[in-house]
Amino acid sequence: MERWSGVLRVPLHPNSRTFYRVGSSLCHSPETRTLCVPKANAIFFCGDRVEGTGNPVIERLSDLQKLSEIVVSKFGSFTNAWVIDASVFNGPFAVYKDFIPSVNQYGESSSYHPIGFPASTSTLSLLRNCLEQAKKVLLGTQVGTKSGCTPSRFSQPKTFILGFSKGGTVVNQIVTELGFLDIGSNVYSPDVVQRMDRKLGGSEEIYVVPKTKEALLNSISEIHYVDVGLNSTGAYLTNHEVFQRISKRLMQGAPELRFILHGTPRQWSDKRRDWIRNEKDQMLRLLESEAAKSGGKLKVLAKYYFADKPPSMQMHFEIIESLDVS
Repeated sequence: MERWSGVLRVPLHPNSRTFYRVGSSLCHSPETRTLCVPKANAIFFCGDRVEGTGNPVIERLSDLQKLSEIVVSKFGSFTNAWVIDASVFNGPFAVYKDFIPSVNQYGESSSYHPIGFPASTSTLSLLRNCLEQAKKVLLGTQVGTKSGCTPSRFSQPKTFILGFSKGGTVVNQIVTELGFLDIGSNVYSPDVVQRMDRKLGGSEEIYVVPKTKEALLNSISEIHYVDVGLNSTGAYLTNHEVFQRISKRLMQGAPELRFILHGTPRQWSDKRRDWIRNEKDQMLRLLESEAAKSGGKLKVLAKYYFADKPPSMQMHFEIIESLDVS
């Protein structure tokens, strides 16, 4: 099993005029020219553009292809990596307007609402359209499975969500949608698996990327905030109701979920934007409170990098390479 990698220009929907650049590194069988079913899909949302620094570290860690390789190195060779860049930039500012209903012209949002489930819907659409483009590159072959790519026929890949810098706004929206998802949609329950078995009739394609937004949200097992921050409030999610609902889902049978908050002095020690640290601390307290009620199914960690160094833009990017996802 090898990998197919590339940076594709992907429409949000078929015939859409909205395109996203997506860096992909996918499990691939060169003998059959097919894409294998992975053990996990890791979806990484990028932040603002930082141009003109002349810093080779920042330039290298802004490259979608390089980022997809780093993501695979963190989560393992049986993981598909999808690195998503915003489709709209207002100068250097990334604006994820298709993912967040209340985003302003600078890509900032102070509140997140589940109405319409825009983040999960847009994410799923991009993954499926990107998969179709990758298949065309591989001579139009069908998605297939290969021994070693997936542990069993009914083992749906897990999903890891990562938001870097401004990409954390998308993660906030996804977490909000997860909290308000009907627990009855849990795809891991035995009765749902049996229905999928009858419906698929032996087809394996559904397992490369989820088929529905409900399946996508239910497959999420890890959520990583990677040095997120905004020039306004809203970098971290502080809606207690969302975390209460997530904890309730877990107690009602949803699979385990891990939140990891990764930060550097660039964001967590910025005295000019002290709301970033305050929001992070508040979110951490809310998560820890709900984790105590979840019977061990909700896990929460905070990891601080480069603590002995002065804040810099370079460390803001270097954290991507230094990520500890264990």
